[in-house]
Amino acid sequence: MGEQVKFRVLGPLEVGSTDGRISLGGTKPRLLLATLLFNANQTVHADVLVESLWPERRPRSPAANLRTYVSSLRSTLALVGATIRTEHAGYAISVLPGELDLLVFRELLAAARQSHRVGRLHDACGRLEEALALWRGEVLADLPSSGALTRHLEAAAEARLGAREELLGLYVATGRYAEAIGDLRALLSEHPFRESVWQQLLLALNGDGQQAEALRAYSEVRELLVNELGVEPGPELRRIHMSILAGESATAPLDQPDIPVVSRSGQLLRQLPPDVPDFTGRARSTAALQQALSSTWQTPAGAPTVASVVGPPGVGKTALAVHVAHLLQEGFPDGQLHVDLAGTSGKPREPADALADLLRSLGVDGAALPERIEDRTALYRSLAAQSRMLVLFDDAASAAQVQPLLPASDWAVVVTSRCRMAELPGAKQIELDVLSPASAHALLCKIAGAERVQLEEASAAAILRACGYLPLAIRIAGARLVGRRGWPLEVLEQRLENERRRLVELRTGELAVQASFDLSYRQLPPAAARAFRLIGLLGAGSVPEWSIDALVDRGSARWVDVLLDGNLLELTGTDVLGRPRYRMHDLVRCYARNAAESEPAQFRRAAIDRVLSGWLLATTHASAGLPVSIFRPVPTGVAHWRPERSVLDRIDRAPVAWLDAEQDSLIDAVHLAVAEGSPDLACSLAISLAQYFDFRSHYGAWRRTHEIALSTQPAPGTRATLLRGLAQVHHLLDDQGGARRLFAESHALFRQTGDAVGEAFAICGLAAVERRSGRPHMAQRRLRRALVVFQQSGDKHAEAFVREAIGRTYLVLGDRDEAERWLTDSLRVSRSAGDRHREGKTLAELGRLHTAANDFQAAMSCLEPAVRILGELEDEHCTANALQRLGDLCARQGNHQRALAAVRQAHAIFQRINDHRGSAVSKTRSPGLNGLPG
Repeated sequence: MGEQVKFRVLGPLEVGSTDGRISLGGTKPRLLLATLLFNANQTVHADVLVESLWPERRPRSPAANLRTYVSSLRSTLALVGATIRTEHAGYAISVLPGELDLLVFRELLAAARQSHRVGRLHDACGRLEEALALWRGEVLADLPSSGALTRHLEAAAEARLGAREELLGLYVATGRYAEAIGDLRALLSEHPFRESVWQQLLLALNGDGQQAEALRAYSEVRELLVNELGVEPGPELRRIHMSILAGESATAPLDQPDIPVVSRSGQLLRQLPPDVPDFTGRARSTAALQQALSSTWQTPAGAPTVASVVGPPGVGKTALAVHVAHLLQEGFPDGQLHVDLAGTSGKPREPADALADLLRSLGVDGAALPERIEDRTALYRSLAAQSRMLVLFDDAASAAQVQPLLPASDWAVVVTSRCRMAELPGAKQIELDVLSPASAHALLCKIAGAERVQLEEASAAAILRACGYLPLAIRIAGARLVGRRGWPLEVLEQRLENERRRLVELRTGELAVQASFDLSYRQLPPAAARAFRLIGLLGAGSVPEWSIDALVDRGSARWVDVLLDGNLLELTGTDVLGRPRYRMHDLVRCYARNAAESEPAQFRRAAIDRVLSGWLLATTHASAGLPVSIFRPVPTGVAHWRPERSVLDRIDRAPVAWLDAEQDSLIDAVHLAVAEGSPDLACSLAISLAQYFDFRSHYGAWRRTHEIALSTQPAPGTRATLLRGLAQVHHLLDDQGGARRLFAESHALFRQTGDAVGEAFAICGLAAVERRSGRPHMAQRRLRRALVVFQQSGDKHAEAFVREAIGRTYLVLGDRDEAERWLTDSLRVSRSAGDRHREGKTLAELGRLHTAANDFQAAMSCLEPAVRILGELEDEHCTANALQRLGDLCARQGNHQRALAAVRQAHAIFQRINDHRGSAVSKTRSPGLNGLPG
């Protein structure tokens, strides 16, 4: 059974493959691997791993050090095809059955005890011998004892000792006295006070005809116990001694084989539903459930081994439980029971009724059933103690429903439920998610036919995405294809495209995704049901905690917990603010959104507007932490709901990180505002995002949000602002014709509404187009007009911007003196206004000017701080431009090594932000530096 073993901990730690052992490196990676292996297929919290690696003195950054060791170990284990998963709170190593000697040992031990229990003593001996042969010395003999590992090492050593003792007891019971005697004496040399071993030695000596030696052994142990511990031998040892003195045939206290429990018909109990013939994927979950149910030796006497399989509707909980139960049924020869607890029906079964079914299965006549549930439980547990069985409690409503049904014996118990079973004592919980895309594809091939699926792979992939990789949905989709052989897959793909009708399409015969969701939805308290419906309106993707609070107008935590416990909502992790994020499975979201149509339109609109207001205020807060921009958000009064102060404070501390992380959600919010009929919020959100999109050079997102906002036909002033932003995108993408048209339209609207400052910004945009189009004189005239307006309005940031722009036009005209004067003025104004961003950009322009004038020292004194300032502000585009100019300078100085480094750095940034124009320029800017990748 140990031929497949990759990982060995029963002795020195070893990892091997068909090509031989691999080197694991020093002590730390070996301790890390050992800790993961002793918790195979389970998440090990990062704190536990840190304790294992550094039990006494921790490094300054233990989490970072741990990540480094995990990364290195991953690379090493890849050589044997093993993986370490990053989980929410730590890490887990995936181990399949037969790959870890410790798990093989446990399985053999459990099998041996089962053989012993049913009277197959020679088979039990063989299993125990095979189990003990896996040991190559002390467990982890080559590693220092570590706090986090100590209990595992002690448990493994105790299990080995127990196995040795059991094997020797079986030798005695089967008459192999001579073999047993030597091994028993060796064991006593290690554990001289273990009376159970002395008992076996006396029996072996007596059975081998050495009665005198047996009596001497008793005298030896009695003297040892009295002198060392001050106690007499125990009653069983004394009984064996007296039997030998009387010349009787002493017998070992060996368990007799149990009589299998039979039903009244006399047949062994085999109540499991049929295994799923096309069961697909789930290798990790199957291994975890097998391991959980096979580890009865770890469970205290009088306690069952319990595993719960939980997950959302349609994810395949029962299929997994039944599949694994069939795999393990040979280990439970007394029988397997199945009880449907009807937890998702309108009337979950009462524990008393379920106990009645169990007792009838165990042979109790209906007339003899006790009335009180306590008496039924007591009788059930008494009968259960006579056997070893596996019982599957399917579709449990709660831990309270299952608790009275747990036997007080070494049965294996599997519970399936849509609700988490955290309250179930000692239960190993296995949470099922949807299938991986590969497993989903394999399942569809098994149902609909591989050849048919492979002919239309694109449509098959689209169908699986529409099904959200949910096994029930895939099974229904496959069944529909089987029933319509003439359909191309594209027909079903098109039918599933419409989210509002998707659940209607996912129905065949008695199978329906919607019906499965109905069962969970109907059990929700009214307030939780309303929260569920409203969350469905938020669209695909994960959502932050505060957005759910906005939907229900505060106090969402209680109902979020209800939805999480019912697996109708999923916790996906934490966001950059350290707060939880949630998501609904796509089909659950479709169901929730359809259910939300029953809400009054006014109520639904108010809930969505609160969420959109929260996004708007959060974005405005974050934008205030960006470098000053001419596209900073315009104050608006449309937001009427604000997230908690703590949320906004966290955004203030990390504005760029928050905007980077939430970019997709913010774009979705603009689309949601348009779809739900909130044009003012849609436009305000789009405008508030322009500063960030400009800062990060996200021109595609900038364009999409402004175009969809403009489609709502906003008021002239709002339209003018949106047109100016859209014009800037066209300008930056080098569409000067489109930019000119949009800037001109924006200018006209600002003039129409009497917004002189807005008009001036539009003029600046037109000036940029003129300069880029080769008309610097025209650009200058426009900029001077705008400068007057900004000076009158007192906007120092805008004034510094225009002065820099005028200086750049003089650079184009070749008038370096005027260019330097205007740029120096811009530098003065920006510094007085505290505008570091404009300061950095202006220094970069001055550096370019001094480079052209061959004043390399002055150029360097401008460009080095420009690169530093813009880098500190995280403005990648402007930093790349400054680096490019620094490269020009260094090339002119003859410092080609530094020039190449600067231009390569600029080139890498341009490529990362998809600035193709900047990337192309960086390749050709400086002589001899065009050997860069495209």
